[in-house]
Amino acid sequence: MTATVRVENVTKRYRRGSETVTAVDRATFELQPGTITALVGPSGSGKTTLLNLLVGGDEPDEGAIFGVPDRRDWSMLAVVPQSLGLLGELTIGENISLPERFGAPSTSSLTDLMGQLAIDHLADRAPEETSLGEQQRAAVARALLSGPALLVADEPTSHQDEANTFRVVDALAAYAADGSCVLLATHDTRVLERCDAVLSMRDGEVAPHDAPDDAPDDGSG
Repeated sequence: MTATVRVENVTKRYRRGSETVTAVDRATFELQPGTITALVGPSGSGKTTLLNLLVGGDEPDEGAIFGVPDRRDWSMLAVVPQSLGLLGELTIGENISLPERFGAPSTSSLTDLMGQLAIDHLADRAPEETSLGEQQRAAVARALLSGPALLVADEPTSHQDEANTFRVVDALAAYAADGSCVLLATHDTRVLERCDAVLSMRDGEVAPHDAPDDAPDDGSG
């Protein structure tokens, strides 16, 4: 089980020409072990920037993040990026097994996990021989394989139909139930219904969102 992840007064600014843009503005919230937290908000609200700060892709200009496990260890932190990050020279099965190649122990059976996400028949195919939805589920399987303490996902169901959306959410819920933290950026109301908490982000600011069904329908951010 991971400790609570705490984000305290985190701010991130960027230069855009002569303008200074505040992408994340004094964000403060907690992620509790054993829960799925959704981050919602319109495109450009700062969601992707905030996720990037959490996983160590960038550092905040102000504030601090506490409780994030070792960012170099797949068994501690895993990410499902919008770009998916599958390697074209590897098969789907080899891509999912990448954490093992870097020394992370597997806490789930590769075969069982691929079956749960309906991609078991794709193990020997190259990513280019599969659909975008199948590639996305492979990226989710790769993140789940080592049972990381914290999983961060950016729009993990954006390419899924209804049946496969529920497959992804069921897999994430089972993982969280074992005591880990899940944070996902999403605009999919089907996903929000299964989340334990919803945070709303607008103009870089983060606030609790009490009514998941009213969460803003957005794209990536």
